[in-house]
Amino acid sequence: MPLDILLINPNSSAGTTAMMVEIAAAEAPAGFRIEGRTAQGGPSMIVNPRELEAAAGEVERSWQQAGTHWAGVIISAFGDPGIERVRAACRVPVVGIAEAAMLEASAAGRRFGIATVTPDLVLPIEGRARALGLLGAYCGIRLTDGDPRALAADPQALEEALARAVQRCVDDDGAEAVIIGGGPLGQAAIGLQRRFAFPVIAPIPSAMRLLLSRIEAVVAVRAPRQ
Repeated sequence: MPLDILLINPNSSAGTTAMMVEIAAAEAPAGFRIEGRTAQGGPSMIVNPRELEAAAGEVERSWQQAGTHWAGVIISAFGDPGIERVRAACRVPVVGIAEAAMLEASAAGRRFGIATVTPDLVLPIEGRARALGLLGAYCGIRLTDGDPRALAADPQALEEALARAVQRCVDDDGAEAVIIGGGPLGQAAIGLQRRFAFPVIAPIPSAMRLLLSRIEAVVAVRAPRQ
């Protein structure tokens, strides 16, 4: 019987959810299955603090409506909205894509930057780095130009704009690894990993890897001793 992982998309785009599930499933070993849930309210893409704050309630509702049979939960918005609420009420591991990406990017003491499309979320993203105790490794955000939602709707333009932001993180800020900051940017993040010799961190695969390691730890603790 497969172990089910719940992926919650705090945005209201079912197409984005399908993309996220496909990326997460590529990291899943045999015996695991990924199921997505899409927020019923809110925007198709979170671009400002008000929407991020509102998304926390959508995440909690999605989790409550999804049942209790999950082996783990991924919150797939770069800001990890609602993560503490779900963790407090949940008996299985819960990870956010920002949390996972920042932990992976900062591994072995690396300095990391973030390339993203949402200027109004700079402070909340910095707040996640602070909450995780990673401000010492965090060297800032580089942004694309133009409207975030319009750019996200053009995959080729999105990847090219993010590539320029990634390079600035390294050239101007001294980043040793660069995170692509956004769940809806998941496909672009995968493409960008092939374009650079330094680590480009795709948050959804990072979240899968972190979640699987935490599920394994729970299973090990619960396993009967011989």
